[in-house]
Amino acid sequence: MDLILVLNCGSSSIKYTLFDMKQETEVAAGSVERIGEAQPLLKHAWGDDAIERMIEAADHTAALMQIRDVLLDPARGPQVNVMAVGHRVVHGGETFFKSTLINKQVEQTIQEYSSLAPLHNPPNLAGITAAEQFFPDVPHVAVFDTAFHQSMPEHAYLYALPYELYEEERIRKYGFHGTSHRFVSMRAAEILDKPAGFTGITCHLGNGCSLAAVKDGNSVDTSMGLTPLEGVVMGTRSGDIDPAIIFHLAETRGMELKDINQLLQRRSGLLGVSGVSNDLREIQQAAAAGDHRAELAQAIYAYRVRKYIGSYLAALGRADAVVFTGGVGENGTNMRRRIMEGLDNLGLVLDTQRNQKCIGEEGDISTVASPVKILVIPTNEELLIARDTYAVVKEAGA
Repeated sequence: MDLILVLNCGSSSIKYTLFDMKQETEVAAGSVERIGEAQPLLKHAWGDDAIERMIEAADHTAALMQIRDVLLDPARGPQVNVMAVGHRVVHGGETFFKSTLINKQVEQTIQEYSSLAPLHNPPNLAGITAAEQFFPDVPHVAVFDTAFHQSMPEHAYLYALPYELYEEERIRKYGFHGTSHRFVSMRAAEILDKPAGFTGITCHLGNGCSLAAVKDGNSVDTSMGLTPLEGVVMGTRSGDIDPAIIFHLAETRGMELKDINQLLQRRSGLLGVSGVSNDLREIQQAAAAGDHRAELAQAIYAYRVRKYIGSYLAALGRADAVVFTGGVGENGTNMRRRIMEGLDNLGLVLDTQRNQKCIGEEGDISTVASPVKILVIPTNEELLIARDTYAVVKEAGA
């Protein structure tokens, strides 16, 4: 078997998946949660065999050692010979347009971009460093969230700020969720038989949300910006706001920048408006019970996504489809219906029965006569990372 190990390292967790690339099938998967905290938890599944236990994991190195041991345990299955390790890396800046073999220079560049993704790049890099210790004789590949959006034109990625801020500080729109947007746009091209590439709008909706305008398979605009804070309303992030709100809060409430940052990142979005939760399912339950703020949170969320869809239709000029993915996009039948309300005249005609039946699976939820298709495509970022890793390794002859 040609086995690729995919790692997604967060600040206090590691998710992993082992793929057999001959069949593109998942062999094993699991996670370590609460790294560096009390009672770290290892979850591991291999076929019908599953384990869940408390472990010692003070840092990512210790967690990776536990993952390696459970993957290589002969009692848990056949001997595993990993041929390469693929790493999800959030921010590749303007340096990385595609997935790449990891070396010391690549690691240094990932570290340099940590100022743009302080919550993501440091743990991504910690995972790389740890994995290199336990899988030292195989190539490691970095797959960047930002890479897909490097095809955006200047007029889409530049902010209307003094140009020297771009030249000197590289302040610009980078975009995120690129691996997900790329996966579903490629799958949409297959479904719609578009060999030249998909043209349309991909909507990754979950606790973090972003939309992308895709033309002939290339990203030409996306809702997230320099950081993941820009764009549509999210679970706890505000999305687009008037920047003057920051100065207003500093002046009227005496708030420091770090506190305003926490407010916009952790206390806003669905949570901030509803006062109930950042989980749309809980908000829907509260709204059904008559909670006005819960209902308002849903309305704002749907309205902001709908506005972005309309603006991207204008930017693209035409669209093959609008694609929903992510936890809310794949399962949120009521939210999909709310988002699509009023878009019939723009060629997006939802079939309510199809929509209601399509939960967590691939499907066409538009009417047969809809000029623009509305698709649900479950994302699989791990598989795309595995595919990229396999291709990079084969190309390099590593």
